[in-house]
This record gives sequence, structure tokens and C-alpha cells, in this order.
Amino acid sequence: MMGQKRVLIVEDEKDIRDLLDYNLKKQGYATEVAATGTEALNKSKGGKYDLILLDLMLPGMDGIELCRALKGNPETSGIPVIMLTARAEEIDKVLGLELGADDYVTKPFSPRELLARIKAVLRRTGEREKAAPGKQLKTGDIVIDTEKYIVKKGGATLDLSAIEFKLLLYMAERPGKVMGRDFLLDAVWGRDAYVEPRTVDVHIRRLREKIEDDPSEPKLILTKRGVGYFFGSDGN
Repeated sequence: MMGQKRVLIVEDEKDIRDLLDYNLKKQGYATEVAATGTEALNKSKGGKYDLILLDLMLPGMDGIELCRALKGNPETSGIPVIMLTARAEEIDKVLGLELGADDYVTKPFSPRELLARIKAVLRRTGEREKAAPGKQLKTGDIVIDTEKYIVKKGGATLDLSAIEFKLLLYMAERPGKVMGRDFLLDAVWGRDAYVEPRTVDVHIRRLREKIEDDPSEPKLILTKRGVGYFFGSDGN
């Protein structure tokens, strides 16, 4: 079927793997499955998937290690990842998001909720194709190219995820405008996204690490204490 979204399901528990596979196929997704991190890493070569559902607790290479490998490879770094886990601790959520995961779902979850999350993530990442052709936004040594969907700093291409790119572009197009977490969640992630406000802080920190000369003394993405974040054009 033309236009089918391709999803790789990485889950070591067969019952859960089969349930996910059944429900996604029922909704029209083209799915493949992997029971281990190593198998998933091999299958993902070439970046042929539109999304990866990734269980955190895997035998051998666990989900954290696999996510780090996927996001560190240019072929697969742009594939959105939704992490699945039985853990509910905040540290796991933050770690997963810092590694570049796009969303985080705690077991047990309903298939309906998960499908809604998948649709929301795919919609967000798909919006990159709607960027204005040929448009470039420059501030200091940062160049944001919305046609090629890349960001360069000092001529070097930065490795940004789709959501990091969208967050940076949204703020850079509105220099000086202070935006709170909830506002950014609605504008960048979408009103139907199942993400926590803390997610904004994690992605802001990741962006600062990638675009700032000194992330501890940011000049581009600034904080208005008690209010939110804003983009300082040309570092002002």
C-alpha cells in the first residue's frame, strides 16, 4: 500500500510484541519486529523506518544503549523513537529524552493511547516537509535551512532531531518573544501530544549543548526566570 508508515517494534516479550504488531497492522501500518537490540540495530540500517517503538528493558543491548546508537548514526538519527517501559521513575524519562527519544510510554498502556501517541509523533516529524522551500534564517554563526531541514554552526552541520529543529526554528522566528513551557508544548509538539512540560526543559538543554559556544552561559536560547524561554537574536 502506497504511503504506509513503516514501524519497527523492538520488544523482547512475545505477547506484547504480537499485540503491538496486530494493532499497528490493523491501523494500516507496515510493521517489522525485533526481539533484541542487536537485531533492531541491524534492521534499522539505511534508515528505512518512519518510527521505532523501543522497549527499554531488552536482553543484551538495552533500549537506552540502542537509542544512543540510533541517534548517533546519521542514517537513523532522524527516525523518531517512542520508548516503552515498565519503569516509571523520572530519571528514566529524562535519560530517554536526553538521548533523543520523541516520547515515552509507561507500561501498562492501552493500544488506543499508544496509537494516538504514534500518530502525534508521526504528524510532528512529518511537518518538516511543509517547511518553506529555499528559506534560510541566520543569526550569528547559526544558519537554519528550512529546505534541507538542517542547521549549521560555523559552517558545520549540527545533528538535530526533528523536534529539536522545529523547536529551534519556532523560537528563532520569534526573537525576543518569551514563551512558557505550556505555550511551547502546544506550538511545537501540538495540543494532542502526550508529553510533560519537563520535556521542554530537556530539549532546551539539548539544543543549548549543540548550538551554544558555552551551554552554561547561553547567548541564543535564554531564560526569563519564572516565565519561560526566548531566543536572543544574534546573541543579544
